[in-house]
Amino acid sequence: MTGTPSAAGTPSAAGASGPSSPPVRVLYLAGSGRSGSTLITTVLGQLDGCFAAGELRYLWQRGMVDNRPCGCGAPFNACPVWRAVTAELAAVAGPAFAADPAAAAGIARRLRTRLRMRDLPAMLRRAGAGRRAVPHHADDAAIAAVYPAVARQVSRSGDGPVVVVDSSKLPPYGALLRDLPGIDLRVLHLVRDPRGTAFSWRRRRGLDGAADRKLMSRPPVWKAALLWRVWNAATARFFEAAGPARYLRIRYEDVVADPAGQLGRIALFAGLDPAGLPVDADGRVTLAPTHSVAGNPARHRTGAVPVSDDAEWVRALPGRSFAVVTAVTLPLLRRFGYPVRRPAAPPAPAVPPAGTQGGPVQGGPAGVPGGPVPATTPSKEG
Repeated sequence: MTGTPSAAGTPSAAGASGPSSPPVRVLYLAGSGRSGSTLITTVLGQLDGCFAAGELRYLWQRGMVDNRPCGCGAPFNACPVWRAVTAELAAVAGPAFAADPAAAAGIARRLRTRLRMRDLPAMLRRAGAGRRAVPHHADDAAIAAVYPAVARQVSRSGDGPVVVVDSSKLPPYGALLRDLPGIDLRVLHLVRDPRGTAFSWRRRRGLDGAADRKLMSRPPVWKAALLWRVWNAATARFFEAAGPARYLRIRYEDVVADPAGQLGRIALFAGLDPAGLPVDADGRVTLAPTHSVAGNPARHRTGAVPVSDDAEWVRALPGRSFAVVTAVTLPLLRRFGYPVRRPAAPPAPAVPPAGTQGGPVQGGPAGVPGGPVPATTPSKEG
């Protein structure tokens, strides 16, 4: 696998960053959940010089505190790559940091408070006035240290930047990263038809696959629609003015219709060589393990995976739910090129669709994709 971490998690000189080194390039996937970010992150992670980190805003809680599985399958604390990263963070946050989960839990708790939705209008006002959207906090030193520590785990064979892909999606967290020293941020604004995301959110899925007793969050359709509207509008407000060198908007539907073309476009935007993309002529992607720290359970999938549109919502989303989501998201539907009326239903797929919850790419590390979950403990961080 190209772009893999160094052997046994030993930092690679190619990814080194010091006082005189250039900033770490971070490709930040922003927007609403259930829009195909896991597919894009995992595919990019196959490229030379790229680290598919997953949702790094959850590093502190799901990784360091909960010890949930890395994308490679090992528990976080047993993964040599993340052990190396944690050791570097201890040098910034203090010697007790690596041995004391309470320190990471504190960062996770404070980060959730700093990124609350109710504070979004104030963040947008500060950003519009040229100030930091998310006010400075002492935790920022540890957060900023994550990205060069991750980049140092990448070995590459050619020239060009090391790219860390962070699929955290939350716009305020992206705004926080933009204002941190040592980070060269490029934002991929990933959009999907809100009726499709609302339908996907209602599926029951284990946080790390079918056997996981902790479920991903399942907001009602009206809340999923509201989140879609708020996070996509905020993403555009925070980042669109940066111009085409730092902001790119891509629709999920275009990615699944032309995987090679759209993934190549994203790779070039990030500064990666698209020649190594593992996409064949039939639209299948071949995936090796990554070290994503959190995200959709599809981050555990490996091997040849078909990429096809998860359009079950067109047939199965109830009429009342369709009307509610359409009404809530109407101001942005046309802007992003989506019809107001329900599109014609496509033929039923012969295999489970890929690219979002419930398909081959995002079905989980074990069991049948989309299979039953044996418990009902929801995650509040989905």
